[in-house]
Amino acid sequence: MLTVLLVVHVLVTIALIGIVLVQKSEGGALGIGGGGGGGGMGGFMTGRETANLLTRTTAILATLFMTLSLAIAIVTGANKEPTSILDSAPTPVQSAPAPVAPEVPAEPVAPTAPVAE
Repeated sequence: MLTVLLVVHVLVTIALIGIVLVQKSEGGALGIGGGGGGGGMGGFMTGRETANLLTRTTAILATLFMTLSLAIAIVTGANKEPTSILDSAPTPVQSAPAPVAPEVPAEPVAPTAPVAE
């Protein structure tokens, strides 16, 4: 079930990205998009009809995207039982201190000095 939801989610995501990229930019001060008039899509539909179609398609795909996201979250969370972070904390293990070997002092070493020539 989760695999099917994920595959459909990826397909809807790719379609949503494609539809958003196809839409005409309003451009603003950038000097791109906007203006121009004309038939859009080779005269098949007018500019306004194309914009309405793309806007509706974007809204539908965005709704599907959000619905699938919620469905995936519900499906993945349904199989888990609630747990407390305190239940999963490791318990400290009390152990005896390591045995201490009797210390034997090291023999002193005569200091060495550089030889002056």
